[in-house]
Amino acid sequence: MPSFGLKERIQRIFSPAGITIGGDRPWDIVVGNSRFYPRVLRLGSLGLGEAYMDGWWDCGALDEFFYRILRAGLDRKGICDWHLALSSLWAAVLNRQTPSRSKRVAEQHYDLDNDLYQKMLDRRMVYTCARWEHVSNLNEAQEAKLDFVCRKLDLKPGMHLLDIGCGWGSLAKYAAEKYGVRAVGITLSREQMQLGQQMCADLPVEIRLQDYRDVREKFDRVASLGMFEHVGYKNYRSYFEMAHRALAPGGLFFLSTIGTNHSVRVCDPWIAKYIFPNSHLPSPTQLSAAVEGLFIVEEWQNWRADYDRTVMAWFQNFQKSWNQLKSRYDERFYRMWKYYLMASAGSFRSQQNQDWQIVLARQ
Repeated sequence: MPSFGLKERIQRIFSPAGITIGGDRPWDIVVGNSRFYPRVLRLGSLGLGEAYMDGWWDCGALDEFFYRILRAGLDRKGICDWHLALSSLWAAVLNRQTPSRSKRVAEQHYDLDNDLYQKMLDRRMVYTCARWEHVSNLNEAQEAKLDFVCRKLDLKPGMHLLDIGCGWGSLAKYAAEKYGVRAVGITLSREQMQLGQQMCADLPVEIRLQDYRDVREKFDRVASLGMFEHVGYKNYRSYFEMAHRALAPGGLFFLSTIGTNHSVRVCDPWIAKYIFPNSHLPSPTQLSAAVEGLFIVEEWQNWRADYDRTVMAWFQNFQKSWNQLKSRYDERFYRMWKYYLMASAGSFRSQQNQDWQIVLARQ
């Protein structure tokens, strides 16, 4: 496809967001390969992300670029994205988060070298939104988040806590140390499980390689921080039914999840291919329908601005550590990871994505 006239078409698409091709503002883009234009027009958001990974275009402030793209709603108009349409069709027919398919995101994303996450995250390795009120750095902000969760769960010594999607065991470890509970954390990532077991050694904490659908015990409290995005809308009801069965009468469930403003079936095609395969962000309507009759919503907070700041702190750590990491990762990985983090920050800043902290009481 010849590039003649295609630059003008792309510029018309970007114009409502105040983005100029070849402009001099930080959020303007510089195109270094003319194949960028047909690739984006043909593949939409997938082509935009892959062209960035290949070094075909660049931007001084990628987070601001995404903020403007999403604030103007260009993700929902202007470019025909057949990948998104096809994925949505398949999602309506298939359950993309079956037990076998759910392992893919663990293998592709969470089983990356633990050293990458140790350098990017805080000292407790919390891979979800931090709480930035009255703190000055990421370590303090993530401890504040963990303490917030523990207080909202009203944890008492001797209680039994289940953490669904526990990552490296940060919540289980903190709750055992500070609140005297026993904890079970479950994950589908072998790398997370192995390091989590080391981090929680000598504490009454068990880190398991287990699907949430296989939990059979009873617990006084249940929490899930940043895992619900991998459940899938076809499984929402069964997920909350499992949490209901696992909770003792009078028990509380703390759910922390990224959410979106509109009910959809799939996520962005680039994110689905390179970062979080088979992921899905819930809407308020989807969440409310899934908990009805099982839980009472005691509290629902939105920490969208906190997540923007959290992701930017992660990127600063990643950038600072890149010289130590690049012997194991190539330049294309660096650009992919930067694109992922900056797109995430822009999505929260633009109010496209939300971050919900929800306290549920078992009915």
